[in-house]
Amino acid sequence: MPWGRPGGETALSVLRMKVAFAGTPEFARVALAAIIAAGFDVPLVLTQPDRPTGRGQKPLYSPVKTLALEHGIPVHQPERLRDPATHAPLIAAAPDIMVIAAYGLILPQAVLDIPRLGCINIHASLLPRWRGAAPIQRAIEAGDRETGVTIMRVEAGLDTGPMLLAEALPIVCDDTAASLHDKLAEMGARLIVRALRDIEHLTPVPQPIEGVTYANKIEKVEALLDFRRPADELARRMRAFDPFPGAVATLDGVNLKLWRCVDEGGSGVPGTVLAADGRGIVIACGDGALRVTELQKPGGKRLSAADLLRGFSIALGARFQTPDA
Repeated sequence: MPWGRPGGETALSVLRMKVAFAGTPEFARVALAAIIAAGFDVPLVLTQPDRPTGRGQKPLYSPVKTLALEHGIPVHQPERLRDPATHAPLIAAAPDIMVIAAYGLILPQAVLDIPRLGCINIHASLLPRWRGAAPIQRAIEAGDRETGVTIMRVEAGLDTGPMLLAEALPIVCDDTAASLHDKLAEMGARLIVRALRDIEHLTPVPQPIEGVTYANKIEKVEALLDFRRPADELARRMRAFDPFPGAVATLDGVNLKLWRCVDEGGSGVPGTVLAADGRGIVIACGDGALRVTELQKPGGKRLSAADLLRGFSIALGARFQTPDA
């Protein structure tokens, strides 16, 4: 059960509360949708600038911007917020509170001080474990048995503010970053609505000093698999990096993405193909072996091992190598 002292905000006071929102990706969009559906007045949304994408380099709206425009909510997209002039739209919106969810920009103290009730953040971990940019991926990679969502007050430090609400969620054996993201996004959306309704009655709880870990940003180089590592470690990394950046190994000069696998017994020179059939590609690791069941060739789509083998021969004894970084 989530903790945090319940409050008694009335429906009328909820409707009167002005909630600014700062967020960018899908995780944040789910939260914004819940805030809108709950009846809060959202006078302004902050999101990162549009990014060019594709061959035509057309500007791509963030999921949060797309939702805001659908609801006629003004959108502010500064490159950064150091210049006081960029604070003007937020000051003019006069929010009572601001919700932050995976925004991606540092908020200076002058911005945090604008809302009357301050700023609160939706963080996808049980703080103080996995402060930082990639808590979902790092929890899977580390083999954590549970994670969750923490609603916290925002202060100058990196995810160091006092906690208002928290709820745990088990990490199941086949969770990927994508599947866990979706579960935590729904949890975060539910908890942020509860926190906003009870905001003046929740008691902030300082984060424990013990148990602090940091979830560093995922780098593309981390996709490169080293089969000298234990099979269970590589299996966790594959799940943690699905869908980004994926897990990559080279076979006969071809970089293949390895998406799904099961950890199983077996031994051999690390990287050696021990079996290749419709049930998967068995690859020896430093300890144990992996049966890879879903792969992807360059420029292709994700395929089952059986489908891949129909057009891509993998011989027993062949060796997967770690690509050059």
